[in-house]
Amino acid sequence: MHRVIISGIGVEIPEASIGNDELVASYNAWVEMENPRRVARGEPPLSKSDSAFIVHASGIERRHVHTLDGILDPERMAPRIPLRSDDELSVMAEFGVASASKALADAGLTGADIDMVIMSASHHQRPYPAMAIEIQKAIGSEGAAFDMNLGCSSAAAALHVAFNMVRAGAQRRVLVVTPELITGHLNFRDRQTHFIFGDASVAMVVEQMEEGATRAAGSFEVLDTRSWTQFSNNIRSNFGYLLRAGQDDTSIIAMEGNMITQVGNKVFKEVIQAATQFISEFLADNGLTTSEVRRYWLHQANARMNAMIMKLVLGHEADQDKAPTVLDRLGNTAGAGAVIALKENHEDLKPGDHGLLCAFGAGYSIGAALLRKL
Repeated sequence: MHRVIISGIGVEIPEASIGNDELVASYNAWVEMENPRRVARGEPPLSKSDSAFIVHASGIERRHVHTLDGILDPERMAPRIPLRSDDELSVMAEFGVASASKALADAGLTGADIDMVIMSASHHQRPYPAMAIEIQKAIGSEGAAFDMNLGCSSAAAALHVAFNMVRAGAQRRVLVVTPELITGHLNFRDRQTHFIFGDASVAMVVEQMEEGATRAAGSFEVLDTRSWTQFSNNIRSNFGYLLRAGQDDTSIIAMEGNMITQVGNKVFKEVIQAATQFISEFLADNGLTTSEVRRYWLHQANARMNAMIMKLVLGHEADQDKAPTVLDRLGNTAGAGAVIALKENHEDLKPGDHGLLCAFGAGYSIGAALLRKL
């Protein structure tokens, strides 16, 4: 078995951002237009959103978005992203290439050095050709590529696959790319979820560690990875190709009820319990206590959830040094969040320090990687 390192990490965060007050103003303007229509149909009126509630419930203050145009328009409330021809680089592949290029530069490599590309994200622009193959072509890589999806655990799950491929010698270098363009699939007219998500793209170079290689210095050795899933309807998206087949008028695709939905209170309780048990068992199986881990890079979904998980794992509250958060300014960037936290909060670690990357989300699903600073 080969030793495995993460030799490069790339993060691409869109420039445009939306604060809570802007988002709430747009939503509430739509509610004021919609409620008279609902009352006329005999339906109960909708409640307005509130910035203070958003911060209290999630810890999110802002989110960055790939395309701002259209999102805050009460008549539309969705990004306006022009369609591209089949011969042009697709929007999602372009987003992925942006972070992939940064990861390659961080590792001191080019696309030609990569043997395999895994594109793993919570939402995909299309079923095929695989987005990974398009990214592979754009960066000039040979070998093979394929797509994955495991909700907000997508990057961690792909890292799990890449780690085991490289460790076994099936591949020498694997590029994991997670372009999360979630706002294109988010229902900004759903009070329960309209404030949660933001867009970001991340990438990691996973490769064999050559004995005595100086380029591994400062990288992370991947000691172990693990994935876990359990079926739940509490986080769900029904938007897929069979949706058309279920419509009376196949020229119209019903979006309402088929975009992201979440039963927040159940997710909060059940994921906390599952993640706490998963983390404790995973570390114990690797001969570590929870206090021996220098830093935790958790999924960036909800500040209260992460605080509760860390309190149960450690037996006391964790500060920003122990478990840094980025969701206050970026929102929930799905599979990208934990990797962003890792990228932004690792340079102060000393050789030999252990860190845990852990993501959790729809499925339910959990993925983790135990890392050691070189």
